[in-house]
Amino acid sequence: MTSKQRAYLKSLAQKEEAIFQIGKSNLTPEITEAVSEGFNTREILKVNILKNSTDDPMTMAQALADRTGSELVQVIGRKVVLYKPFKEPVIKLPRA
Repeated sequence: MTSKQRAYLKSLAQKEEAIFQIGKSNLTPEITEAVSEGFNTREILKVNILKNSTDDPMTMAQALADRTGSELVQVIGRKVVLYKPFKEPVIKLPRA
């Protein structure tokens, strides 16, 4: 993913609300499954990592992206933005 494409996705994600929260149980298989299912209806997901989570947000974000087969767009503080295009993408990314 190019920096231009990443910047475009970041701008789209600003308007989105976090639909998942990860708390003190950290990254469980149930949370991973829920996020994977979330990609059935959305291409961009925002995840909020709560303060009572003991793991590093960047590490958790990368693990979540790897487990769901998505792209890590950004981590700002405790907010994570992930992108996984549909088979026929709705979001048209700028050219690489």
